[in-house]
Amino acid sequence: MLIQSKLLRLRRIHRLLPSTFSSLRRCHSDSPSPSRKDHELTVTQVVEHLQNPPNHWDYDTLRPFLFESSHYLLLITLRLNSIPKALDFINYLRGRTEHHQALSCVFEGALELATQHPNSQKELLMLHSYRKSNGDNIALTSRSAVLLLKCLGEAQMVDDSLLLFKELNSSSKSCGLCNELLKGLFKSGRIDDALHVLDEMLERDSNFPPDDFTGEVVFGVLGKQEHHGRRFADKEVVGLVTKLCEHGVFPDAFKLTQMITKMCRHRKNGVAWEVLHAVMRLGGAVAVKAASCNALLAGLGRERDTQRMNKLMAEMEEMGIKPSVVTFGILVNHLCKARRIDEALEVFDKLRGKGEGNNRFDVEPDVVLFNTLIDGLCKVGREEHGLSLLEKMKTTKQSRPNAITYNCLIDGFCKAGNIGKARMLYSQMIEEGVQPSVVTLNTLVNGLCKHGKVHNAVEFFSEMKGKGLQGNAVTYTALISAFCGVNNIDKAMQYFDEMLTSGCSPDAIVYYSLINGLSIAGRMDDASVVVSRLKRAGFGLDVACYNVLINGFCKKKKLERVYEMLNEMEETGVKPDIVTYNTLVSYLGKIGDFATASKVMKRMMKEGLQPSVVTYGAIIHAYCLKENVDEAMKIFEEMCSKSKVPPNTVIYSILIDALCKNSNVERAVSLMDDMKTKGVRPNTTTYNAIFKGVRDKKMLQKAFELMDRMIEDACSPDYITMEILTEWFNAVGEIEKLKCFVEGYPVSSSYASSPTSNCML
Repeated sequence: MLIQSKLLRLRRIHRLLPSTFSSLRRCHSDSPSPSRKDHELTVTQVVEHLQNPPNHWDYDTLRPFLFESSHYLLLITLRLNSIPKALDFINYLRGRTEHHQALSCVFEGALELATQHPNSQKELLMLHSYRKSNGDNIALTSRSAVLLLKCLGEAQMVDDSLLLFKELNSSSKSCGLCNELLKGLFKSGRIDDALHVLDEMLERDSNFPPDDFTGEVVFGVLGKQEHHGRRFADKEVVGLVTKLCEHGVFPDAFKLTQMITKMCRHRKNGVAWEVLHAVMRLGGAVAVKAASCNALLAGLGRERDTQRMNKLMAEMEEMGIKPSVVTFGILVNHLCKARRIDEALEVFDKLRGKGEGNNRFDVEPDVVLFNTLIDGLCKVGREEHGLSLLEKMKTTKQSRPNAITYNCLIDGFCKAGNIGKARMLYSQMIEEGVQPSVVTLNTLVNGLCKHGKVHNAVEFFSEMKGKGLQGNAVTYTALISAFCGVNNIDKAMQYFDEMLTSGCSPDAIVYYSLINGLSIAGRMDDASVVVSRLKRAGFGLDVACYNVLINGFCKKKKLERVYEMLNEMEETGVKPDIVTYNTLVSYLGKIGDFATASKVMKRMMKEGLQPSVVTYGAIIHAYCLKENVDEAMKIFEEMCSKSKVPPNTVIYSILIDALCKNSNVERAVSLMDDMKTKGVRPNTTTYNAIFKGVRDKKMLQKAFELMDRMIEDACSPDYITMEILTEWFNAVGEIEKLKCFVEGYPVSSSYASSPTSNCML
């Protein structure tokens, strides 16, 4: 404790010395002092005398000194080293009105002592209150005013600061005073008052024009864009920056870059442009460095403002502002994102002194620039060109390939389907001592899974785990989704459990993949367990996930669970979509609950969702399954006449098949004609259905016509078609016609009189 107290005292003395000596110099500059030794003796004697109680002070002893040596009063006050003693001295002098200058000097000393106090703000505010309570008859020196304004500003006593500032006459005010007031006003959120003070400083003949500290305060506030809820108008920002620059006050490179960066992030590229050009115009290349231009180039790049980017680059060259490797990195990145790879390569060649013209830029490309270009090349499918850049990197010392370089190339080859090349790059990466990252792992695992090599992905993952590289949520998501995609739900669940035990938190995609896979596999109990885990993890189901679950419960004929899902959707504010309603209509139709299905359709239309072709198809199919073809045809006719949804091939095929099974082949044939009229192309399923019908009705000529139409529609017969026609045509002795049909020749009598002649055509 003793050592700490001594250190604290030494620090206080150290802090006191500069202000003491500066005050001493101010006092010396005004006085004709005989000898330093005599003055030192005088100061020591006075300080010793003032150590006595005030009622023992001898005025006759002090009076000559006060008149002749008032410039030493500050030093005497500081030597007292006691704020109460200083106040006693002030009170003593206040009773003698002829000593106004001495009062100001002693009060300044008291303020200086307060600044050295551990609780300086409290002591300074006490002195401020003391002065106010005594009628403000203690005139302030410039130093006293600065100390008080600084303290009041930090205490956010804005009104007192303004009153104190107004109290000073114009000649007493200084730039330092204004700066302290500005700082306090901005800190307290009194923006308009601060700007009013700044306007006074910016007047043409101001006695206290702004200096660099003014700029530091103002530029710092402007850089925030919004200060204490007060958003600066664009013109206001540009105007203030311009006026300060006109007074020779420029933001330093850091402040200017910070201001422009924040403006661009707030999508104020226009304001950033004007601010930078105001500084350029008034300060030139001396005030503007490449970093500030880079900040604006980055903002313009995000907005794809190529025209201004080119203009700024030309201005930098004209003003001699040397671009850095970051400048070229921004340009290349912008061009790569815009898929203008050839232009990016031109910029890169210019940087390296190749291509047209001479190299005016003594800038070496760094690894970031190489990686940006390689990534851009891979994204447009030019992986081989990216490989050539990789080889160039290996010949330089400053830009050796790193994990990001290889990750970009591996990702590019994976997306191109060249998994072998991707694996080769991984091996090359290891050989060169470049440590793979989890991104490398994820890129290869994802690429292998997407190209159907799930087993290889698992092997690679196990290999990487053996080398100490653990996967993250992205790795497990790729594997789980892949196994769900191939309907290997057990393996997907195994990796899900491993993911949880490894400390990786599953994201919504993992949960949705599992729910979808389990629902498709019919494992609705397991799907419900995953849903519960999803909710505990803080995620919510979206409409697509609800649709998968509803479809799964419908297939399991668990209608009560379907209603639970629908109620939950309503409670959580998730609105059913057309897929939800189509699933319900289809299920209700299949179980024969057409009344409820009709209600669901009405509810769907009430919600503003018009029935789609899938909706009509589901209900028509349901009626056909229940052998109620007449009702199915009514729905079909209603669909054609009232709705704006035209029937498709699937609906026609369902109806044609149902009509043929119901021995109403003539109507089925008329539907085939209707398809031709409306431009709906039949498929093999449609033809197979009608062939069965005309076969059962022994409509041979119609079969020939349909066979010719099938050839016209370029619809290939399948094994069902051949089975139907072979058995029938063998029985009726028309097998040659079938041979012509198979070879693609017309067979109906409208084309030729005999099957042999038809085949010869």
